[in-house]
Amino acid sequence: MPALISPVAQTDQARAALPALTMPLEEAIETQRSMRRLTPDPVDDELVIRLIELALKAPTGGNQQNWEFVVVKDRALKERLGRLNRAAWRIYGGFGRVAMRDRPAMLRILDAVDWQAQHFAEIPVVVVACLRGMRLPFPPLAASSYYGSIYPSVQNLLLAARAAGLGAGVITLPLWSTWLARRALGLPWNVTPCAVVPLGWPRGRYGPTTRRPAGDVIHVDRYGHQPYRQTR
Repeated sequence: MPALISPVAQTDQARAALPALTMPLEEAIETQRSMRRLTPDPVDDELVIRLIELALKAPTGGNQQNWEFVVVKDRALKERLGRLNRAAWRIYGGFGRVAMRDRPAMLRILDAVDWQAQHFAEIPVVVVACLRGMRLPFPPLAASSYYGSIYPSVQNLLLAARAAGLGAGVITLPLWSTWLARRALGLPWNVTPCAVVPLGWPRGRYGPTTRRPAGDVIHVDRYGHQPYRQTR
């Protein structure tokens, strides 16, 4: 009779088989982009856990560590979130195509967003990043302070996914109705869904992104004083 392997040993074996996340930080940042077209191939549970472990290393306001992550794998639930996503996309996408009709690069992005909306239930893992605790409606600073505790961890998650070769990106369209999203996910009243991160193996390839020069967005001491801006 073969010897039984303990759950702890099984977990250790699964963790040892994970890809080493040794990509240099600068490379991960330079090549990170939203990867919306994903294959339906499964993503190992231990890898998802490892990514969230790294997400939890992010700073959080007051060191409250009030994150909660809902990992959605059930197809029926993904279809439910997908319907919420498509309801918002029908409006946003329609306006977007009119506004960007003369910008082919943006239309390609909208095509990718539409692809994701139509194939949402096929995405192997959807991570919903949440915060525990009520968000005060006033003063405006309260909203900035509140969400400032979740987005650093989401960025950690994205960088870790990039290092693992996974495709990922942040979306919020499925959360257009917090009430409906909370109901779909079974969230209590004091846990707020803040961001959705679809995870999977990318159909495309990562690569360097095009961004404005840093000098164009740096203002020293006061807005409009841009000594590092390049003259053209």
